[in-house]
Amino acid sequence: MSEHRTPSQLITFTNNSNVTLAAGIVLILAVMVLPLPSFIMDALLAMNLMSALVILFVSLYIFRPLEFSVFPGLLLIITLFRLSLNVATTRLILSRGYAGEIIETFGEFVVQGNYVVGAVIFIILVIINFVVITKGSTRIAEVSARFTLDAMPGKQMAIDADLNAGLIDDHEAQTRRSEIAREADFYGAMDGAAKFVRGDAIAGLLITLVNIVGGLTIGVMQRGLTMSDAAGIYMLLTIGDGLLAQIPALIISTAAGIIITRATSESSLGADITNQISNQPRAVMASAVILGAMGIIPGMPFIPFAIIGGILGAGAYAMEKSQKQEMLLDQPREEEAEPIPEEKIEELIHPDAFEIEIGYSLIPLVDAGQGGNLLNRITTIRRSLALELGVIIPPIRIRDNIQLRPNEYVFKIFGVEATRGEVMMNSYLLIHTGGGEEFDGVETIEPTFGLPAKWISEAVREQAELSGNTVVEPPAVIATHLMEVLKNQSFRFINRQETRHMLDHLKESHTAVVDGLVPEMVSLGVVSQILKNLLKEKIPIRNL
Repeated sequence: MSEHRTPSQLITFTNNSNVTLAAGIVLILAVMVLPLPSFIMDALLAMNLMSALVILFVSLYIFRPLEFSVFPGLLLIITLFRLSLNVATTRLILSRGYAGEIIETFGEFVVQGNYVVGAVIFIILVIINFVVITKGSTRIAEVSARFTLDAMPGKQMAIDADLNAGLIDDHEAQTRRSEIAREADFYGAMDGAAKFVRGDAIAGLLITLVNIVGGLTIGVMQRGLTMSDAAGIYMLLTIGDGLLAQIPALIISTAAGIIITRATSESSLGADITNQISNQPRAVMASAVILGAMGIIPGMPFIPFAIIGGILGAGAYAMEKSQKQEMLLDQPREEEAEPIPEEKIEELIHPDAFEIEIGYSLIPLVDAGQGGNLLNRITTIRRSLALELGVIIPPIRIRDNIQLRPNEYVFKIFGVEATRGEVMMNSYLLIHTGGGEEFDGVETIEPTFGLPAKWISEAVREQAELSGNTVVEPPAVIATHLMEVLKNQSFRFINRQETRHMLDHLKESHTAVVDGLVPEMVSLGVVSQILKNLLKEKIPIRNL
C-alpha cells in the first residue's frame, strides 16, 4: 500500500510549485555554505548548463516577450545558482586540488597543454559577454522600459475609446489593461534584471582571478609544489571552472537579449528570420556574387568561397522561383474571388446618422462631372453648424433610390424618414413676396418654410429677379431645407459617445474643469442630456 502511495506523494510535492521553488532556493544557499563531494558538483554543473540551454531555446520559440514574463525572476535565481556553484567549485579547487571530472575534462580539452591559450579564450568569452551582449541588453532594457511606460497613457486611452465606441466589451477591455500592466512590469523588471547579468560577468572574472592567485599561493606555500606544478594543477582547474561558468552565462545573456529585442509576432524567431530573409532573394543573390568575387582574388582560398557562394546562389534562385509560383497561384484566386464579394450583413443593421435619398433625375446634383455642387454645399453646411451651434454633424451619405419619384428627395435620421421634398431639374424656384408681376410656372410649396412658390423656366428667371422675387436654384433649395432640418434635429446627434468626444477635446485646454465635472459631479449621461436640451431650445453649445 505504501509502495503505491509514494509516487503519488512525490507527484503532489512536485506539482506544488511554491514549495519546490522555496526548496530550490534553500538548496542554492546550501551549496554556497556546505562542502560538496565532486560527483554532486558534476551533477550541479550539468544542471547549470542544462538550465541555460532550456532558457535559450524557450526564448527562441516564444511568439512575444510576455509569454516568458517570469524571465526576470528566473534570471535572478539562475544567476544566484551559478554564483553559488562558483563558490562551491572554488572551495573544492583550493582545498582538494580537484573539483570533479567535468571541470578537469573541460579544462584539459580547452587548454590542450597550453595555459595561455585557455586563459585567452576565457578572457575573450568574458569580453564578448560583458562588453557586447550584456551591455547591449542593458541599454535595450532601459530604453524599452522607458518607452513602455511613456506609451501606457496612450494605450489606456485607446482601450477606453474602443470600449466607449462599443468595439470591445468590459471583459476584453479589462484583459487589455491587464496585459498593458504586465508589459510595463515585465520591461521594468528586465531593466533591473539586466544588471544581474552584467554583475554576473564581472563576478565570474574576479572569481577566476581569485582562484588563480589563491591556487598558486596554496600550492607553493602550503603544499610545497613548484610554481610550474601548481600552475599545472590550479590553472587547469580554474580555467575549466571559469569556462563552465562563462558559457552558461553567455547563453543566458544571449537569451536575455533575444527576449528584450523580441517584437510581438505570430511565429517564432527562427520562422520569422527564415521568412523575412527568403522574401529578399535579390539580397541573398548579391551576397553570393560578392563571395564568388572574393574567391577569385589572388591569395584567397577559392574552394570555401565558391562552395558558400554556390549554396547562397542556389538558395536565392529557389527563393525567387518560389515567390513567382506563389504569385501565379494567388492571381487566379483573386480573380475568382472578385465576382463574389463577401457581404457583411452586420453592417446593414447600423443605419447612417443622416442620409439623403434622391430620385434618379437628381443624380446630376451630386455628380461633380456634370457640374453638381450639392456635396460642396453639404460640407459648408456642416462647417457652418459646427461654428454656429457647436455640433459636429456626422458625415451625410447620399444615395439614389429608384422607389422615389424622379425629382423627389428624402432626409432620413438613423434610418427613419424625417421629411421629404421635391425639386425640378433645369428649373428655378420662385418664392412669391407679394404683389408684382405674375409668372407662368408649376405651382408648388417651398419645402423648408411651407411658402407658396412656383417652378419657373430659365427664360423668365432674370425678369423674375428684377421684379423683386426670390429665385432659388434646385441645389440651393435642397441645401436650405437640409440646413433647417439639421438645426431643428441637431440634438438627435448628441449621444454619450459624441459627448465623450467633445469632453476629450475640451480636456486638452481645460483639464481641471473636465476632470472635476465628469464623473465626480455628474455622469456622462447627465451631461449628454443637458446638451440635448440646450440644442432643443436652439441654444448653441459651442462654448462648453
